[in-house]
Amino acid sequence: MRILLLADVHGNWAALDAIREPHDVCLFLGDLVDYGPEPGPCIDWVRQNAHAAVRGNHDHGVAQDVEVQGAGGFRFLTACTRPPTVAALTRCQRRYLADLPTSRLLALDGKRFLLVHATPRDPMDEYAPADADFWAPRLAGLRVDYVCVGHTHQPYALDVKGVTVVNPGSVGLSRDGDPRASYAVIEDGKVEHKRVAYPVEQTIRALAATALDPTAKAMLADIYRGGAFLGRWLKNGTAGLKAAAGA
Repeated sequence: MRILLLADVHGNWAALDAIREPHDVCLFLGDLVDYGPEPGPCIDWVRQNAHAAVRGNHDHGVAQDVEVQGAGGFRFLTACTRPPTVAALTRCQRRYLADLPTSRLLALDGKRFLLVHATPRDPMDEYAPADADFWAPRLAGLRVDYVCVGHTHQPYALDVKGVTVVNPGSVGLSRDGDPRASYAVIEDGKVEHKRVAYPVEQTIRALAATALDPTAKAMLADIYRGGAFLGRWLKNGTAGLKAAAGA
């Protein structure tokens, strides 16, 4: 069985649409929405194609229309993109996000899988690095073969006392300097991380057509192209990015 793992699409339809990987089963690990300009088609694709899916922190925030306050970094981007994301979705699409479980246990090809967006201890919010010592206490007592997660936007696979932890990275908003869509495939017990190029400028044009804050547009466009301004943004906040972007 060929299992496709996807996570962190974040409204980037061009990136999701570029993934044409042959598979038998697709598992989605949370965060369909926020940041990107086209959340609706992303939700519809996962509804139609994913065998199982779990709720991410951004899915929860959009489903419940949670207001975000933030003056810097990704909290600023979330605060800017949350209202237009909520407005862009139908009631049915938001209900789908609200109905997603925070965790899912299932058996595939004779193996036991646990799906969460973040960690088994805190399914939607805990940041989990590629560190076996971090993961060991969070896997204690779990009778599974694989724990599949997202949230960090960083791809990795770890063997932790017989449990394989897999993070496929982000489809729609990479944070590791590689702008390509990231995903993973599990087949015959082997994990393969893969990347695919997508039409980044298509996403940026869709972003430019929105009424989003100009600073947020500049930051997102740069992250989509590879993240050159990201470090400066996180260091200097809104003023630093406005100066860099000429805003």
